[in-house]
Amino acid sequence: MTGSAPLVGLDLATARRWVLAARQSLAEERERIDALNVFPVPDGDTGTNLLLTLDGAVVGLRGRGDGDGLSLADGLGLMARGTLLSARGNSGVILSQLVRGVHEAAVAAGGDAMGPRELADAFQRASRVPRSG
Repeated sequence: MTGSAPLVGLDLATARRWVLAARQSLAEERERIDALNVFPVPDGDTGTNLLLTLDGAVVGLRGRGDGDGLSLADGLGLMARGTLLSARGNSGVILSQLVRGVHEAAVAAGGDAMGPRELADAFQRASRVPRSG
């Protein structure tokens, strides 16, 4: 192998593609997730709630031309706000807090991009935020 590929991190374009791919996957699996009747309330709409909440991230960013000219931190901030404002049910609120944790990590990393270490920190922060409020 001649040389190695650079380690890829996260920039706003990649974060946007990631959210769109996650939204597509949720749309495809929504009914299966709804059928799980997930804890704490077996209400049969967890997949729908997650999908509607994630739609808020897409809409939040789309309101700014899909993030053209924004830093990663600014774009993730719009996504975090969008998910919070569109959060449905417990699962939606938890998802919005996970996005908030990734946004906080992007701010701590300087705003424009996150490398592998910063991305790992983002996931650790994201997993703590819903528990801490």
